[in-house]
Amino acid sequence: QVQLVESGGGLVQPGGSLRLSCAASGSIFSIYHMNWYRQAPGKQRDVVETITSGGNTNYANSVKGRFTISRDNAKNTVYLQMNSLKPEDTAVYYCNAARYPRDYWGQGTQVTVSS
Repeated sequence: QVQLVESGGGLVQPGGSLRLSCAASGSIFSIYHMNWYRQAPGKQRDVVETITSGGNTNYANSVKGRFTISRDNAKNTVYLQMNSLKPEDTAVYYCNAARYPRDYWGQGTQVTVSS
């Protein structure tokens, strides 16, 4: 069992930055692939960035060059650094831990990009 708690969301102006954190507890964090998803109102939940247990990363084209995922296994935490934010980045951001057949989700943190 893994418990995930996201933090760091908020209101930011276009062009600004935020760093989301996801703290994990309850299991061996380092073995899980960690993902950030987001869901805008009326839209499906989509993956934003992924970091594997081995540290390999992958990202959605919409955030290429602007968002960076990282993990600190010593702190059981995964981060999402978001730069050059746009209004279309507005969504609830969710942390996900996955290792077949297990799949765990955080409660989400709201990110609003608006002037």
